[in-house]
Amino acid sequence: MTVLSDDGLELAGEFPDVPHEQWQRLVAGVLRKSGKDVEGFAAEEALSTTLEDGLRTRPLYTARDAAPEPGLPGFAPFVRGGRAEGNTVGGWDIRQRHTAADGGAVLADLENGVTSLWLTLGERGISVSALSSVLDGVYLDLAPVVLDAGADVEPAARALLGLYEERGVAKDAARGNLGADPLGHEARTGQRSDFSTAAELARLCAERYPGLRALTVDALPYHEAGGSAAQELGCSLATAVAYLRALTDAGLSVEQACGQIEFRYAATADQFLTIAKLRAARRLWAKVAEVCGAPRAGAQLQHVVTASVMMTRRDPWVNMLRTTIATLAAGVGGADSVTVLPFDHALGMPDAFSRRIARNTSTILVEESHLSRVIDPAGGSWYVERLTDELAHAGWEHFRSIERAGGQAAALRSGSLGQELAATWQARTDKLARRREPITGVSEFPHLAEKPVVRGSAPEPPAGGLPRVRRDEAYEALRARSDAHLAATGSRPRIFLAAIGPAAAHTARLTFASNLFQAGGIEPVTDGTFADSGATEVCLCSSDALYEEQAPQLAAELKASGASHVFLAGRPAQYPGVDAYVFAGCDAVAVLSSTLDRMGVS
Repeated sequence: MTVLSDDGLELAGEFPDVPHEQWQRLVAGVLRKSGKDVEGFAAEEALSTTLEDGLRTRPLYTARDAAPEPGLPGFAPFVRGGRAEGNTVGGWDIRQRHTAADGGAVLADLENGVTSLWLTLGERGISVSALSSVLDGVYLDLAPVVLDAGADVEPAARALLGLYEERGVAKDAARGNLGADPLGHEARTGQRSDFSTAAELARLCAERYPGLRALTVDALPYHEAGGSAAQELGCSLATAVAYLRALTDAGLSVEQACGQIEFRYAATADQFLTIAKLRAARRLWAKVAEVCGAPRAGAQLQHVVTASVMMTRRDPWVNMLRTTIATLAAGVGGADSVTVLPFDHALGMPDAFSRRIARNTSTILVEESHLSRVIDPAGGSWYVERLTDELAHAGWEHFRSIERAGGQAAALRSGSLGQELAATWQARTDKLARRREPITGVSEFPHLAEKPVVRGSAPEPPAGGLPRVRRDEAYEALRARSDAHLAATGSRPRIFLAAIGPAAAHTARLTFASNLFQAGGIEPVTDGTFADSGATEVCLCSSDALYEEQAPQLAAELKASGASHVFLAGRPAQYPGVDAYVFAGCDAVAVLSSTLDRMGVS
């Protein structure tokens, strides 16, 4: 496609247009060299990646892949942002989460870049009675406060409103959210909550506190139960529609009801999917508002949290990289507020250093990278626009399926929603087990000798509702078995890696096998002989050519020397004496678990 600039100069005008079919033919030629004989669209499909929700990412996007017009920032359908100015004035709201009554930590955050507070109150967080002391010294007319109190939402909300009154904060200066979320609480705990409290608080805020919202639509329980991006979107829409019905039944107008709801989504290290999800979420909520007769009220207020599902307990320093990418995606996706979970979040109570790194992640992206100075920087990308459109359709279909089942409450109580989320997570679990979705520092490049990071215990999260999953859980269980063996015997379970031939022949597969077995807490031994290694099992590592020549003989010799099980690093074949094969795409969790079983590691 030839592009004309403002002065009429034809950019790349000397070059002929290249048809898409010509590119496909070139792709087919390259694939043919690797043994895949495909032509045309099939060649392009061979390079495509399947995502969850039936979506596929193609290798090339062009003007032919244009999606519907996203509109302008601040105008329906709000794909490009809920406000015309976006986050260009001061960046996004940096919101830090606190679960302990530590007023010093709260003030330290606010004095060093945090712009709003997210407080977990109640039985599994800060006592409602301690709210005043936690917020001692906080300028409540400057720092918005967001509550997350579960079943204690009414006393927590009354306590915060009382503090506003006590400290002379004008009603129009109060900012934040009282955090009523009865369906989110039910998803977390399985306990049903009455909507009447939420409706009463919403009416109060609508009448007296113009800058304060009463309800949160928290989609994190569905993400943390293993849900896909479309399922997260569908559940958030179904929850919000249920709240709209309750609020309008309580006497609020649709415009007032929309103005009382804030949405909370997860941001992952899959940056483009996160960007598209946030853009699609705004588009879908705008559609709901339009159908309800209030198109101008459809600007979605988004609070985005870096996902706990991706946080690892082993090599937790890598979590800093994950949260940085997730924060970038949240900012580019147009989030109004961003919470970065500390890198040690999965280990217990974060310390001052990890909280500092968390808040500085946003500060650096806003102040040094100037990420917020451009509104919707991903807008116009054929890939992002197409992914946004496809994800919006998938999310809408999931929302419709929940509505057909009777709504969000009915889907939760019948168990159908939990089953759908479990099925999605099971499919992802298989990818994790096969390392199709690698976890750096856990399933890939683990470090057995790392010094563990120890933190104090944190309040237990609510239980009784949807499960909470983590990407590292299967590997963490394997590593825990190895740790217990180390504590009991003074050494880890071992496997001898038998390198065959020169380094050029064995290095790649030796490295592969070493990483694989360390992911299960099994120490690879590469020096000396099998007899000196202290191992009972062995893995042959070399090239296919040397396997043909030497694998059967070496396997027999190793078994004669006492090896109880012989692996071979490479694709399955029929070598005598070889008991099992490890290769890219094998079920690593199953291989490692059975290996620990044979080694007597309980």
